[in-house]
Amino acid sequence: MATSSLSTTRVLNSNLAKKIMSADEAAALIRSGDQVGMSGFTGSGYPKAVPIELARHIADANFRGKKFQVSVFTGASTGPELDGALAMAGGIHLRLPYQSDPETRKRINAGEMEYMDIHLSHVAQFVEYGFLGKMDVALIEVAAVLEDGRLIPSSSLGNNKTWIDQAERVILEVNSWQPAALEGMHDIYYGLQAPPNRGPIPLTHTGERIGSPYLEVPPDKVAAIVLTDSPDRNSAFKAPDQASKSIAGHILEFLNWEVQKGRMPKNLLPLQSGVGNIANAVLFGLEEGPFENLTSYTEVIQDGMIRLLKSGKLVSASATAFSLGPEMLTEVNANMASYRDRIVLRPQEISNHPEIIRRLGVIAMNGMIEADIYGNVNSTHVMGSRIQNGIGGSGDFARNGYLSIFMAPSIAQKGTISTIVPMVSHVDHTEHDVQVVVTEQGLADLRGLSPRQRAHLIIEKCSNPDYKPQLLDYLNRAERLSYGKHTPHLMTESLGWHNRYLRSGNMKPREEN
Repeated sequence: MATSSLSTTRVLNSNLAKKIMSADEAAALIRSGDQVGMSGFTGSGYPKAVPIELARHIADANFRGKKFQVSVFTGASTGPELDGALAMAGGIHLRLPYQSDPETRKRINAGEMEYMDIHLSHVAQFVEYGFLGKMDVALIEVAAVLEDGRLIPSSSLGNNKTWIDQAERVILEVNSWQPAALEGMHDIYYGLQAPPNRGPIPLTHTGERIGSPYLEVPPDKVAAIVLTDSPDRNSAFKAPDQASKSIAGHILEFLNWEVQKGRMPKNLLPLQSGVGNIANAVLFGLEEGPFENLTSYTEVIQDGMIRLLKSGKLVSASATAFSLGPEMLTEVNANMASYRDRIVLRPQEISNHPEIIRRLGVIAMNGMIEADIYGNVNSTHVMGSRIQNGIGGSGDFARNGYLSIFMAPSIAQKGTISTIVPMVSHVDHTEHDVQVVVTEQGLADLRGLSPRQRAHLIIEKCSNPDYKPQLLDYLNRAERLSYGKHTPHLMTESLGWHNRYLRSGNMKPREEN
């Protein structure tokens, strides 16, 4: 990793500056069996130097026949220098809570790595409550260390506060690539207490600040500081295709109808949008839509959200991380100071907290792999057993939001499989948490409907014409022949809906991007 004079000037505390060392030396402080809390959320703000050296140490140890593995807890997905390098070295025993690295996914699905999928709002408290055992090391990227020892966070917060609070040893990567103008953008709330002493979180609107701009760390906990100058992972978003544009159009029409019916204000309610091309298409559609003075309470700041801020349509955005394409990342980093008053980055235990999501009345919009005709949603597993990325924060927002919307194209694998199925192969979000299902074919508003009513509406509005007759045939026969008529299913047939594609040879389990 490159080390610059700018990096040195970002460690302003003289006592902590004495702990500056190489990434190799810092990696040697991590022991086999350690549980390591690492920064990072959707490719932003993750440590980039020490994990590579740790992977080298692990590979060397394993080559000598000395098994070396650590458990890795993060905020969400990271980058190739962390998940990719450690997975390639066979160095991860347990990974949580969310991942998107191809090698990591491959090893999880091969049974070579343990993986715990967990709601993002639950991670910090699981560690704080001791449910996962003690945390040995916190490995955190920051933008700078101030004279008094406080830390300027980098481009994500995730679970960094909790990792620092709970770990026995703290290793800091001070990354001079991160803009110094990030200072002041973060809001770190130190008021959460464990039950039975937990009080209300005093946050009542998206742009409100209730904490400190800085992370705090006891100086005696800091075992090492490593200087880096390395960029975040930034994957380009695809331009919205016709299906994504159609999905966005259906959602915007629906939101406009909700305003007309008086169920939400003209500037809507705070928006949450999952990561991905469809989510960005919805945000791009909002830029061209009729709504003004929008707000957002979400997990990540995406390209479409920056465009809304630049256009003036969006007045404030609260998240825990950036997730930007290369061009937008360059633009934002160059003009970070201009966004500092309109963007707030919070720990994910606040950005995803059910109490706040429900209080603010967030409109939750998330992607899915498939939905069944009764409104159950699978957002994590391909063919019921192959993990894709994880549930992330979709459950936090779906269960607690004012509106819960799930969206996907109506077909996958070049049309060889329907996204709308009789019964999902894996359930992440039950019919009780799903209010709206959207494909490019149309939108099904499930509120106030019985299971059978939902089934007819989803098939009519959301299924692809190539699969609608088969779905209707299944539902009609299930209504006649099923054991119960409330949620009619032909169990053997519904469970075979997915496997018939494999047997036909038309489809292989898809590899995720």
